[in-house]
Amino acid sequence: MPRPFTLFTGQWADLPLEEVARLASGWGYDGLEIAVSGDHLDAWRWDEPGYVESKLALLEKYNLKVGAISNHLKGQAVCDDPIDFRHQAIVGPKVWGDGDPEGVRQRAAEEMQHTARLAKALGVDTVVGFTGSSIWQYVAMFPPVPEKVIDAGYQDFADRWNPILDVFDECGVRFAHEVHPSEIAYDYWTTVRTLEAIGHREAFGLNWDPSHMMWQGIDPVSFIWDFKDRIYHVDCKDTKVRQTGRNTVMGSHLPWGDPRRGWDFVSAGRGDVPWEASFRALSAIGYDGPISVEWEDAGMDRLHGAPEALAALKKFDFPPSNTSFDAAFKQ
Repeated sequence: MPRPFTLFTGQWADLPLEEVARLASGWGYDGLEIAVSGDHLDAWRWDEPGYVESKLALLEKYNLKVGAISNHLKGQAVCDDPIDFRHQAIVGPKVWGDGDPEGVRQRAAEEMQHTARLAKALGVDTVVGFTGSSIWQYVAMFPPVPEKVIDAGYQDFADRWNPILDVFDECGVRFAHEVHPSEIAYDYWTTVRTLEAIGHREAFGLNWDPSHMMWQGIDPVSFIWDFKDRIYHVDCKDTKVRQTGRNTVMGSHLPWGDPRRGWDFVSAGRGDVPWEASFRALSAIGYDGPISVEWEDAGMDRLHGAPEALAALKKFDFPPSNTSFDAAFKQ
């Protein structure tokens, strides 16, 4: 049976949720991965009478399901150091408060706990998001950084996220961390160390998004296999890599869509992600959850791109075989 295709609403938070639902339904999506952003979802209202029911009724109106919910923006602030103007722009006034950094982190952690409760109330078992990191600032490793500082960063992550994950366990909900630059787990080995830091507890898994792997040189297919017990959700975004000797992997502080960049996000199916091999790997590990289209392409109108990406990805999704080769050969 084909997996359900959902549209991630994070890039559509400027529109009311009903408008996004109307569009997605018209394009043929099965559901939404709803961001805790804009008017789409408010985690602090998880127990408000009628709130969850109104969101589910809206989705039912357009014959959509909720595949997962996400809270990347507040998750980012849980561990980040420094907390600064960038966070004020994304976390909202309730979490920002007076801007005291530790207060922001604590309120962000509280919202992530509420996000688990909201997910349970909505009837979904997966929250997608970021963790933040107190040591991403040291990624260049110069000026020199003592090993104990890196060790302390992973301990800080564990100390801040274990209480959040306790609530996820209480709710029967899993957190799917998006492996991404600026997070505690941003590539292969940092993912290994992140899982070790929290004792491989089952509440913490991964959101497979190959777009961030491509420009770092990570094989997204091998990543699926190596972390097969931790792939809790899938976001599909594509990347086009253009390493010319002038255009480099670091991006040169250039804006999205600038042709001088060494890589850029493009609509799914127009980049370098090996989608067929990836979908086959997902089938091999038994992943049967949503395929969520995270549409992002600075050079294309999203009203054109979102339905195009859905059609492109559906070509690569097919029911896995339920007959072994040997059995078929003997018939």
